[in-house]
Amino acid sequence: QVQLVESGGGSVQAGGSLRLSCAYPRRTASTYAMAWFRQPPGKEREFVATISRNGDSTYYADSVKGRFTISRDNVRNTVYLQMNSLNVEDTANYYCAARNYGTATVSSAYGYWGQGIQVTVSS
Repeated sequence: QVQLVESGGGSVQAGGSLRLSCAYPRRTASTYAMAWFRQPPGKEREFVATISRNGDSTYYADSVKGRFTISRDNVRNTVYLQMNSLNVEDTANYYCAARNYGTATVSSAYGYWGQGIQVTVSS
């Protein structure tokens, strides 16, 4: 099993910032494309951001463009989600995901998932 471990969640006031981290396993031949998804209370899981294996390509959901930044460090085997200008609508359980090939924006494309980490934004 590919184990993904998220960290960095918590509670913040609207307008504040948080940075999520996700540790992923080392691979000898190649690494993974990575992504972040989130699931707000009572809603379906939705795409947030994805990053290619070498980190040179990223894609964001319209709802987070200009506010969130996904990045990765393949030496430390960690992907990050920097979240700025947070608002109440960003409150959700955030999930890290990995797949063996290129970036994708649908959850069904990802075979490996973290346990999820809560982000709560208060007004």
